[in-house]
Amino acid sequence: MKTLTCTTPGNFEYSTTEKPQLQKGQAIIKIKRIGICGTDLHAFEGTQPFFNYPRVLGHELSGELVAIDGNDNFKVGEKVTFIPYFNCGECIACRMNKPNCCVKMQVCGVHIDGGMREYLSVPASTLLHGENLSYDELALVEPLAIGAHGVRRAEVQEGEFVLVIGAGPIGLGTMEFARIAGAKVIALDINNNRLAFCKDKLKVDYVINALDTDVVEQLAEITNGDMPTVVIDATGNQKAINNAINYMAHGARFVLIGLQKGDLIFNHPEFHKRESTLMSSRNATIQDFEHVIKSMKAGLVNPTNYITHQVQFEEVKDEFTSWLDPKNGVIKAMVKMED
Repeated sequence: MKTLTCTTPGNFEYSTTEKPQLQKGQAIIKIKRIGICGTDLHAFEGTQPFFNYPRVLGHELSGELVAIDGNDNFKVGEKVTFIPYFNCGECIACRMNKPNCCVKMQVCGVHIDGGMREYLSVPASTLLHGENLSYDELALVEPLAIGAHGVRRAEVQEGEFVLVIGAGPIGLGTMEFARIAGAKVIALDINNNRLAFCKDKLKVDYVINALDTDVVEQLAEITNGDMPTVVIDATGNQKAINNAINYMAHGARFVLIGLQKGDLIFNHPEFHKRESTLMSSRNATIQDFEHVIKSMKAGLVNPTNYITHQVQFEEVKDEFTSWLDPKNGVIKAMVKMED
């Protein structure tokens, strides 16, 4: 089968590899769509934490189920996606019903080889039914679930002001699910085109350019002087994280979805006087995946808003570098294996 491997930072190579054979408790998916996410881009750049090379990237996936063992709820030939975080089921996190942060986590396309290939074997227990969604839509479930999980971690309440920092794909999904939760959403980014997208396509209530000198004043005006009670970082940028402390209401919750390699460094008195709550948000759970699928089916999320670039599998090596350039306006690149 055709496989694309990131051999070293900045380099992809196509090769022919063996098609997986069905193993006990596993399922084999014929890959149809591969969404390109920030993890893939960072891995290509060499800036992704917890990463080794060579690696077959790809975990935003959908396809046709071609073989399965150990899960009678699925039928060969149906459309599927899956939860790409393979947990051990035994560690303290798994026992606490937090498989998304398993001690021995194996994320498909990060810790182990992913789906930039024609066929992929995954645990049968991770499968999700296609629910009559398209392959494009199913490949977007995972990145949207990341945002949905962050919103659930924050316990967003109806009517709250929620500030989402970063209007990349994960941040955009976070905004959507904060809106679905009933929040008044504020988008903060340095890219005016992304902010316009938030306003026009996602119907975000308020947008602010982070380069403005009066961000705090704008937030105060929007929130009637209270400041946002939930701040969610989807950038993984140290400066953005540091600045966010100043954007929080007293008693606010600060959720870090974005990940960066360095230490967390921020003003302790500013954080302390607010009696702030700091949380990380890693991956997502089946509850979040099911919420995303349900929201898609109900028309609360329009997945086609996100797909700005589409290429064939054979074009990925040549096109990938261009997706790193903000000038090209990439929100979500979708790789097509076949119809």
